[in-house]
Amino acid sequence: MSKKTVLVTGASRGIGRAIALAFAKNGYHVFLNCNHSITELDKVREEIEALPKGSCDMVVGDVGNPKSVDEMFKRIYKQCDALDVLVNNAGIAHIGLITDMSDKEWSRMLDTNLSSVFYCCRAVAPEMVSKKSGKIINISSMWGTSGASCEVAYSATKAGVHGLTKALAKELAPSNIQVNAIACGVIDTTMNGHLSDEDKLILKNEIPAGRFGTPEEVGELAVQLAETPSYLTGQIIGFDGGFI
Repeated sequence: MSKKTVLVTGASRGIGRAIALAFAKNGYHVFLNCNHSITELDKVREEIEALPKGSCDMVVGDVGNPKSVDEMFKRIYKQCDALDVLVNNAGIAHIGLITDMSDKEWSRMLDTNLSSVFYCCRAVAPEMVSKKSGKIINISSMWGTSGASCEVAYSATKAGVHGLTKALAKELAPSNIQVNAIACGVIDTTMNGHLSDEDKLILKNEIPAGRFGTPEEVGELAVQLAETPSYLTGQIIGFDGGFI
């Protein structure tokens, strides 16, 4: 494949969709992933294919399941020798007291938000190491840095992503592969749809920038990280309007 390639997990909506479109607009062939929202993912595919020279493929699968990840990468490697960029974006949220969270909910949070990053990084690393180049971008949260009340599990998984990012960056740096994370603040997506208008106003007043971020801004930053000089690695880049 003559184009650069990128896999975006959780690409059916919100930040993932915006990241996929941003890469497509910058000339990448995009592998689009989701597990359940296949109809929405297909709409993203249509949007990309409507772009001048836009190209993509759908690779549906559960990135929190190692067998599913192996199958996804088998399909991807039938079309390219190695990915140029991996964007680990898939994630879910959970708000509530720790005492009210079930074992099943905890396990699902771990699988979706943290294990998925490990599985996809493990799958992409050998080919990137072989060609001595590659970028891994993990989409995280400011709560992985500071923690959020009533979001203990979510904060824990994102803190895990931060640790994984820093450790893997050191492991892969000798092979000229860069690993960084974007620690998002409050981004205007459906994940924050539970907030009332009053809560949104309170939050905006707490954010020095005075507003929520947009998915498109995260997409723009992800592309910039993919194109940034190779000396930038192991960084957790705060993208929160000055919140923390």
